[in-house]
Amino acid sequence: MNQPLAYIHPQAKIASNVVVEPFCTIHKNVEIGEGTWIGSNVTIMEGARIGKNCRVFPGAVISAIPQDLKFDGEDSIVEIGDGTTIRECVTINRGTNATGKTVVGKNCLLMAYSHIAHDCKIGDSVIIVNGVALGGHVTIGDHAIISGLSAVHQFVNIGDHAMISGGSLVRKDVPPFVKASKEPLSFVGINSIGLRRRGFTSEKIAEIQQIYRILFQSDYNNSKAIEVIEAEMSASKERDQIIFFVQQSKRGVMKGYIRG
Repeated sequence: MNQPLAYIHPQAKIASNVVVEPFCTIHKNVEIGEGTWIGSNVTIMEGARIGKNCRVFPGAVISAIPQDLKFDGEDSIVEIGDGTTIRECVTINRGTNATGKTVVGKNCLLMAYSHIAHDCKIGDSVIIVNGVALGGHVTIGDHAIISGLSAVHQFVNIGDHAMISGGSLVRKDVPPFVKASKEPLSFVGINSIGLRRRGFTSEKIAEIQQIYRILFQSDYNNSKAIEVIEAEMSASKERDQIIFFVQQSKRGVMKGYIRG
């Protein structure tokens, strides 16, 4: 780890087998776990907490202060889980006093030029593709995929296993297990291929499909659709997860299926 061409603040806590390539800058109040690789020209600023076996590629900037005019220098952090890969020129801002931290889960892939704003909370095994921009306070569930050049409005909630098409403008909440596309962003089916890859049975996929037929392809409003789902569909983890997501949505859920 002793790299004479990198600047590492003496108060940074870095595991002994971390590899730091030349021309990196690592500030104080930084912690980096075992087995992590930090590529050249990476800047890691105060408040970064990087887990084990991560990879951070050249040009990334982690834990810069928020791009929020209300930020007043308060202490806050960025947490990055074990096994996460951060590609070239990714930017991850630390939190504000609203939550105190920005969180990226385990085994995520943040592709080049993506931006994670202050107070975001990203689950495990999430893929964020090139050029995606997340506004502040965005929440993304486990195994979600946000395709390239999409922009996600602040405070939006995206559910587990959701898949959003490239170039999307995400202004409303996206429930779990779905595919979202078109403008305005709309339901275009469930993420059946992703669910199969993650071990969901055909019966479980069919159950999820039926729930979303009622929610998004009937003439019901959301409240009535939930009543019908609860009456007609047997209780299950997935059913209750979808219902809870819709009921707790603060920005409102994206549109149902539209043609054309």
